[in-house]
Amino acid sequence: MTLAIADWIVLAGYLCIVLGIGIYFSRRNTNTEEYFVGGRRFRGWVIGLSLVGTSISSITFLAYPADAFLTDWLRYLPNLALLPAMLVAAFVFLPFFRRENMTSAYEFLELRYGPSIRVYGAIAFLVAQLVRLAMILWLLSLLIQQVTDLTPTTAIILGGFFVGFYTVIGGIDAVIWTDVLQTVILLLGGLVCLWVILEALPGGLNQVFEQAGQAGKFALAPWENGAPAETSWSFSLSEKTATMMLLIGLTNWLTEYSSNQNTVQRYCASQSTKEARRGLWVYLFTALPIWAFYMLLGTALWVFFQVYPDAQASAILTGEARAETLMPHFITGYLPAGVAGLVIAAALAAAMSSLDSSINSITTVSVVDLYRRHLRPGRDDRHYLKVAWAIAAAVTGVMILGALWLNQADTKTLQDTSTILVSLLGGGMLGLYLLGFFSKKGNARAAWVGIGCTLVFTSWTILTNNQLLPEALSAPFDLYYTGLIGNVLMFLVGYVVALLWPAASVAPVSPQPAAEG
Repeated sequence: MTLAIADWIVLAGYLCIVLGIGIYFSRRNTNTEEYFVGGRRFRGWVIGLSLVGTSISSITFLAYPADAFLTDWLRYLPNLALLPAMLVAAFVFLPFFRRENMTSAYEFLELRYGPSIRVYGAIAFLVAQLVRLAMILWLLSLLIQQVTDLTPTTAIILGGFFVGFYTVIGGIDAVIWTDVLQTVILLLGGLVCLWVILEALPGGLNQVFEQAGQAGKFALAPWENGAPAETSWSFSLSEKTATMMLLIGLTNWLTEYSSNQNTVQRYCASQSTKEARRGLWVYLFTALPIWAFYMLLGTALWVFFQVYPDAQASAILTGEARAETLMPHFITGYLPAGVAGLVIAAALAAAMSSLDSSINSITTVSVVDLYRRHLRPGRDDRHYLKVAWAIAAAVTGVMILGALWLNQADTKTLQDTSTILVSLLGGGMLGLYLLGFFSKKGNARAAWVGIGCTLVFTSWTILTNNQLLPEALSAPFDLYYTGLIGNVLMFLVGYVVALLWPAASVAPVSPQPAAEG
């Protein structure tokens, strides 16, 4: 792809602003309280927009339009479970983390179960995030290669170093404020794409709704043989019904807002419980429309390519080309000079907002939950700040090495491996937190039995998925529901073991309001 001078100016301007934010906030980072939680002074609207930026990665930027283009809006359905999940997060999870003045999501696990469970939760998070970092950086490098003549190795190193640099020096302040900027850029890039499409279509937006509506492109149902099937609202573990998709969404969102460090760290960085809760509402009423907008963008692209046939678009619809190539193809082939630069900046923003948040959260967990708690307790704060800088730099290096390895490896193999690692270590984490929040039963012993059973269950589903078991021993349900069942299993096993093998009474985790100051 050859970019015009206007595109390069837009891209350079965006990158300079991001770098400037990192350098500006580097002057504030004189202690770990500032580096990890920004002095706990952020307003709700900033927290909310930064959460949007963190949750929307380059995968989302490519996958949502691609899915709506190829099928319908079924992928959007789990997002609707965000509302009930937000209510639980705002009035149960958030007040506790605020009241205890925490920095890490896994401090809760030690208070409730003991130090060993805290270490397990921290390690599970670190493994999942390191895998995620390598995947997203690799995807970012593909975009960099499309707009430059750089080799894959150079693209990975430059992209990783740039994100790592402003994150290492700027801390959580730089991460949150660049995430806000990146959310705005992401939305602007999508709006520009939609504007170009609507200007080209004879009937504009009305044509999109009429033509796509007649073809069933707005349906919330499985897509079969070029048309939506009937929407089923039944409970089933053998098929993807609308009800089950909502339950999957609820499970994912509750996990995100009870135990994910990226989220909990923003609870802790807020000015007050009131502002943190406001941040959740800003996130809810910003993220849902943005996700719907990107689904609409994919639907509009389907109408666009019906009116203006294109070989690449046709290949995607027939399965001859990957659906994720849709957005890059449209950007490179149909956007005018300057506009393409803005949209590419949006794609970069989508990746960078996920990378910087993960680097900072990995650093926080490593120092707070492992290094300061177990390896080198009792040192002065300046020592822990220097260690945080070193860990953030090391994580950047691991991220780059992982992306370089991915570039040389079989991508399907790595994706399978990453899925297995994340499923094994992260399986049942929501069940563990729910048992802690809503029950007085259970200690480390009950938790470890639950974790062990969940690991065995997840291993069983992995063996089934890879067809390594005879049919009689394979999992008899759709493996899409592995996470849902695993969390239920974790909760029930932990609770039952606590009943049958009682220990000393555990103080309940009460969601009492935190101080508003």
